[in-house]
Amino acid sequence: MLNKRLAITLTVSALVAGTAACGAPAQTPPSQSSSSQSSPSQSSPATATGAAGWALAPDAGGARIKAAGLEILNAEGTAEHYHAHLDVFVDGKPITVPADIGFSFGAGGQANGISALHTHDTTGIIHIEAPTSGAKYSLGQVLREWGVLDGSDTSGAPHGGTDGWSAYVNGSKQDGPVTDVVLKAHDEVVLSFGAAPSPLPGTYTFPAGL
Repeated sequence: MLNKRLAITLTVSALVAGTAACGAPAQTPPSQSSSSQSSPSQSSPATATGAAGWALAPDAGGARIKAAGLEILNAEGTAEHYHAHLDVFVDGKPITVPADIGFSFGAGGQANGISALHTHDTTGIIHIEAPTSGAKYSLGQVLREWGVLDGSDTSGAPHGGTDGWSAYVNGSKQDGPVTDVVLKAHDEVVLSFGAAPSPLPGTYTFPAGL
């Protein structure tokens, strides 16, 4: 369980090693959800890495969780449990969705909390593991927890705000603000700036059991 993992000294890299199931008991080193298909170094060859402005800042994780209107929990919830997948493209080129979105960290990189909406690895799988059922979770909340497209960067770069972005769900373009897209089980969500990728992902093959 995550509460066991949080009791052990963690590093960010320790949070991205795969296990047999979401919320599985901690191993040595501590492990994460089975939905992790790979560690960052083993992420999909099609996934870009190191794009400027897209990195996750762990030290502000707790503040970003609260800014997204979510609680900092001490364990993954079990009342609601499903997964969606997110792909991000700038001018058709993929951007890595980082591990550890929705985690809070203390001094020395120790994990001290998690939200109901989070990532464990760089596959783009978004975990919804909530302590209460019935709530809706949005793409905007993921982006705020990530710290991108939230208007906090005034440089004019694509990651600074939502102008020029389009959202697609299961291959269909969505009307309205991209932040309003509601995440549903097994949705393939594409967030695209500028020229759309070709082909545009319309589905995602989730690991067995998810």
